[in-house]
Amino acid sequence: MKRVLMDISADLTRIALAENGELVELYYESKRDESLVGNIYAGRVANVMPNLQAAFVDIGVGKNGYYYYGNARAVSDAEKNLAKPKVGDTLILQVEKDAVGSKGAVLSGNFSFPGKFLVLLPKDAGEIGVSRKITSSEERNRIREIVAELLPKGCGAIVRTNGEGKTKEEFEKEISVLAAKVEKLKTGEFIKPPALLLQENHPVKRAARDFYAPDVDEYVVNDKTAYEELLETGDYNGENQPLLKLHAEKLPLFEFYFLESQSEKALDEHVWLKSGGFLVIEETEACVVIDVNTGKAAGKGDLQKTILKTNLEAAEEAAKQMRLRNLSGIIIIDFIDMADGNAQKEVTKRLEMAVKKDRIKTVVVGMTELGLMQVTRKKTRPSLKRQMTTKCRACEGTGRLPSIEWTVTKMRREAESILANTIYNKLIVKADQRLLSAFAGQENSYLKYLEMDYDGMILLEKADLGFGQYEMEKEKQK
Repeated sequence: MKRVLMDISADLTRIALAENGELVELYYESKRDESLVGNIYAGRVANVMPNLQAAFVDIGVGKNGYYYYGNARAVSDAEKNLAKPKVGDTLILQVEKDAVGSKGAVLSGNFSFPGKFLVLLPKDAGEIGVSRKITSSEERNRIREIVAELLPKGCGAIVRTNGEGKTKEEFEKEISVLAAKVEKLKTGEFIKPPALLLQENHPVKRAARDFYAPDVDEYVVNDKTAYEELLETGDYNGENQPLLKLHAEKLPLFEFYFLESQSEKALDEHVWLKSGGFLVIEETEACVVIDVNTGKAAGKGDLQKTILKTNLEAAEEAAKQMRLRNLSGIIIIDFIDMADGNAQKEVTKRLEMAVKKDRIKTVVVGMTELGLMQVTRKKTRPSLKRQMTTKCRACEGTGRLPSIEWTVTKMRREAESILANTIYNKLIVKADQRLLSAFAGQENSYLKYLEMDYDGMILLEKADLGFGQYEMEKEKQK
């Protein structure tokens, strides 16, 4: 049973894909941080970087977007700079990837409008591609003939796997909806930038489109308005169509289908394997690192057999975690060292088979000389961790806090500097009790030292501050 769950609340939308009761994909989208992927903007060029063949474009969303205008296949400078924009120019662009961290959204001038059965390409006149997963030559030719007849002038298309077996009427209905979006592009030249020309569908509609496939059995949504909008499309509850259900139970949607506890574990740093081994997953700005450990499996029988078994299981689990957490970019998997070359090939093959289940393009590059597995997964939106969490104000996202010894030394230097170099001779130090006790010293020895050598008054005040945080108020004592 393959089921798509759509949990809609006032501030947050959660989309989950479950296979036989197991959570395999999960997306969060808040009203505050809605995805911009697919949106079309009239943007104003803010800065041009000729050496990178790129420009930063103001699209009115805070951070400037990054637009690569170069031609990767160019062989001369003339070809490279043919489309070079100037500061102040207006460009009509589509968001290809959402902003991540300090980086703005990635923009593209090659537009694409995806539907359930095909993707319409406004700039690829007459080009028709068909998914390789549609293997019948007769079916491929039939689809090409239908789409060629229906394509709007100047457009091309890529037919998705879901297009297999679809009638002319079904293709015509979808192409007419996508063609209306193409017409919106023509209004861009009359709008003052930055401005939004076309907004991608509601996350529920986008998920319904992206997850729509012959092997999906049902969609379940807990919002009546969204349910009725999806029902109007005519893509559900018919022959060879998935079921669409409205969840009307009192028990929350994810809890009703036993996915709530699974979603809460989706950010665990340690992921245990059935063999007793475990994965440690660390996300950084540059890449994702997955470390494989034998854990409880160590010492069970033949060592090399144990290592191979753990690595094979880890390969499948790593692929699952990439989907579930939406890990992307460069992914390094540090498998347990294998002396046998055949064992390395077996683990590589197992990983390659596992990533084929992923909707997002994932490439297993292979092992490095150090025995690290290299994987790349296309970036489309922030990872689950970035969607579900915010940076800690105490550690600024490092995951580490200064030691109490280091903090106390810093506090003492600051106190001595104030008493020695300013007109203030009274300090009120606020912190948690443990930090205040360490600052005061054994039997208040440090406070007595300050009062004797600096002629100052020090008052300690317990405050509800995080560990390692403190405040110093300065006063001039009369």
